[in-house]
Amino acid sequence: MALAIHFDHALASGRLRSQADLARAGQVRRDRLSQIMNLCNLAPDLQEELLFLKPYFSGRAPITEREIRPIAAEPNWEKQRRLFAKLAGSAKLSDR
Repeated sequence: MALAIHFDHALASGRLRSQADLARAGQVRRDRLSQIMNLCNLAPDLQEELLFLKPYFSGRAPITEREIRPIAAEPNWEKQRRLFAKLAGSAKLSDR
């Protein structure tokens, strides 16, 4: 999430002019950049929740970017919140 916000600011500030420039600077493919940038479509409270997830130090991340993609693709923030709550419940996030 932090990377998506950073990339978004780089474009908004004019530091980089296009997503193609951003992909080159970030050393990612354009399709991967789109996946990352789509996280900016999440409701602001969900973005914040992702930013403040407890760190994990071993094993698989409790929530992955791949699992968030379909939620970010949903334009309705209320539906996003329901989908995220379901995902977070299955991930057993204790600090929700």
